[in-house]
Amino acid sequence: MDRRYNVLFLCTGNSARSIMAEALLHKIGGGRFHAYSAGSHPRGEVHPMAFDTLRRAGLSTDGLRSKSCDEFWKPGAPPLDFVFTVCDNAAKEVCPVWPGQPMTAHWGLEDPAAVAGTEEDQRRAFNLAFRALEARLRIFTSLRTEALDRLALQRELDHIGKLPVNKLGTFLVAAAMVFGATTTRAQNQAPDVRALAAAVADE
Repeated sequence: MDRRYNVLFLCTGNSARSIMAEALLHKIGGGRFHAYSAGSHPRGEVHPMAFDTLRRAGLSTDGLRSKSCDEFWKPGAPPLDFVFTVCDNAAKEVCPVWPGQPMTAHWGLEDPAAVAGTEEDQRRAFNLAFRALEARLRIFTSLRTEALDRLALQRELDHIGKLPVNKLGTFLVAAAMVFGATTTRAQNQAPDVRALAAAVADE
């Protein structure tokens, strides 16, 4: 039976980016991953536009809530395999020592909730963050984690976080054209997915 990996997305407020990442990974993880999210200083509620973005993408919002990362240090908390920070503020804070020493990487994105302007401007910012997260997660889920040693896997995780945000949308479109919409097909052709991401980054 294939192992199921626990993944935590960490942000400061746990109201937008980390919430969307949690919902996305549940959808495209193909059953290989269980996603969680938390905040170092949670706002206590999910941004309404994050919920709206997820629903318009056809993703479930059931069970999503803004919560503290303290929950994952308590007895009985799920053992974590990966922890990804998805906002710059979280990356600048002192990184805690997580139980079980999960692999960590910084996948920073600008905060869509901080965008000023019209509702359409804010919606566009949330859509951009959503697409960037989806692209990174499709690359992540294409990795054959069980076949890579810890050092090689860390290089892959760091590389995903360094891909230019303005080109992640291009990768997502290209991957969909080449592999179709199903995660399983992309996983079966993982080396090609990573090569495609590298080619897009080098354009």
